[in-house]
Amino acid sequence: MLQSVEGIYRNGKIELLEMPADIEEAQVIVTFLPKLGLVNLPSRGINQEQAADLRVRLSRFAPDWELPEMDAYDAL
Repeated sequence: MLQSVEGIYRNGKIELLEMPADIEEAQVIVTFLPKLGLVNLPSRGINQEQAADLRVRLSRFAPDWELPEMDAYDAL
């Protein structure tokens, strides 16, 4: 199963923000993400007000998404 952890690329090295579970050695793929806040909303067909509303509505689900038993859905 694939596992993702966050990290920071700095001075030619990647610093993991958390340790991956049950992995001693593995091949990896590094994907560089855009800086936070640089989402092009119009390209996604929404404006800032719609994005703010969406964030508020989805935040209500966060406690459920973060429950340990929800990990079962990660493989789907």
